[in-house]
Amino acid sequence: MRRNITTEITIDATPEEVWAVLTDLPRYCVWNPFIRQAGGEVAPGERLRLTMYAESGKPTTFHPAVRVCVPAAELRWTGHFLVRGLFDGEHFFRLAEGPGRTTRLEHGERFRGLLVPFLGKLLEGTARNFTLMNEALRARVEAARATS
Repeated sequence: MRRNITTEITIDATPEEVWAVLTDLPRYCVWNPFIRQAGGEVAPGERLRLTMYAESGKPTTFHPAVRVCVPAAELRWTGHFLVRGLFDGEHFFRLAEGPGRTTRLEHGERFRGLLVPFLGKLLEGTARNFTLMNEALRARVEAARATS
């Protein structure tokens, strides 16, 4: 079973400016309402340490592997719950240059595994969290741009 979540937002900044904030993992605690703690090296093959806060407020820490890292263009990581095939996720951020020095950010995840059909409400909450993260990223990037 598969399930996809995709969100989008336009940010008034260049892809390079958005990328700089998106990949500054230690500063997630300052602006990110969903992934409040993050660490690791953003490079293919490396493992990240991400602590996410769902709507319940209970933190969950994952250690996904970075699969794709193309500066100012795409970041993708994959993770698994307990064992592969039970509940797997491929998280992605795609950045594209828009008109007038803007960036179109596509942010989402592809879920696969035996548990996916039973996690409908959890996945709906995840989509809301992605939207909140997108809005916070836009606010952070645009505020930094305004002060530089």
